[in-house]
Amino acid sequence: MPDDVRVKVGPVGFHARGFDQAVAEVLETVAARRGVSIRLANAWCVVLASEDAEYASLLNSPGFTYADGAPVARAIRREAPASEQVRGPSLFEGVIDAGRVAGTRHFFLGATEETLSALARELEARYPGVEIAGVWSPPFGPVDEAMLSEATARVADAEADVVWVGLGTPKQDYAAVELAARTGLTCAAVGAAFDFVAGTVREAPRWMRRVHLEWLFRLASEPRRLWRRYLIGNAKFVRVVSQGARER
Repeated sequence: MPDDVRVKVGPVGFHARGFDQAVAEVLETVAARRGVSIRLANAWCVVLASEDAEYASLLNSPGFTYADGAPVARAIRREAPASEQVRGPSLFEGVIDAGRVAGTRHFFLGATEETLSALARELEARYPGVEIAGVWSPPFGPVDEAMLSEATARVADAEADVVWVGLGTPKQDYAAVELAARTGLTCAAVGAAFDFVAGTVREAPRWMRRVHLEWLFRLASEPRRLWRRYLIGNAKFVRVVSQGARER
């Protein structure tokens, strides 16, 4: 399947990639200083996009949209058998690790100051030589002009090569698209990656991720925050995908 062809899951066109291919693709865009956004979209994102035309348009805009969730990856494999799930936290660490060879300079936007400090310490321990250009925890609020202007200035001052955005879905996707245009850099929205690596939120054990039960672990860990996403969202996702299949 050609690299520029997307596989539709509901209203969202995904780039069907193997995990290693996605890591290499991100590193290539970073090295080329391309102002593109990277979106890691899961079943909840597909549901949101089915209810919000503006968000669907964003996920289908130039840049790359990878299958962050196992249900999305399974749907894509019907048309692209070689594709794989590209988890945001795994892509984040994969690019951090491989980027050391070229001295890639990373900027982290989002989370709290405590989480960002813990994140930097953990990355420096796991990946000696990693280049952390800068971090910023913006005040809680919308992605507005004040926030975007300050983020753009901080990224420029840090002389970063890539911007990682962890502001929650869908807020982070809007921020990544806008910042990519303003900074001329690759900007990737990676969800809970900061918290997982920093250790401020527990990550599902590897065996649960391997058998696609990460959603169950996260639901049990944060039921009040995530029950709607997983219990209602997963049912809606099945309906959206089924409807899309009938329409094709």
